[in-house]
Amino acid sequence: MTGSNDAAPGRADEQLLVDVKAAVRDVYRRIRTERPSGSVGEAALDVLARVQKYGPFSMGRLAEDFRVSAPSMNQSVKRLESAGYVRRAADPADGRRVLIEATETGTALAVEARAERDAWLHRHLDALGDEDRAVLRRAARLLRSFAEQ
Repeated sequence: MTGSNDAAPGRADEQLLVDVKAAVRDVYRRIRTERPSGSVGEAALDVLARVQKYGPFSMGRLAEDFRVSAPSMNQSVKRLESAGYVRRAADPADGRRVLIEATETGTALAVEARAERDAWLHRHLDALGDEDRAVLRRAARLLRSFAEQ
């Protein structure tokens, strides 16, 4: 059995590493399945949600933020654009650049998807006791600090 006493100094034990990765992956995947039926795929919906909440964005910025190639992001944006969820617009600061922005239809879909995902998570958080909520608050802060490094 691998325990914290078996780990090399300064290293997390391997089971903790496996458990954290699996838990983050599984919760992320589960949250992503909570979306309006018949909507675009998960990756495109993630792009739409980002554009709707924080945009508009250039194609390069979106590709960088999602850590994908520009051609891959272009495919996602084309799918969203053909469905009427985003549009390309000239950058008011630099007319040579194109920005991706959410349409009214795209905004409605992003808001609906966010509400469904939030409702799913609220149901689970509401079922927890105070002690478990405190544990999750601390875990969320720790995980956030990992992501910011």
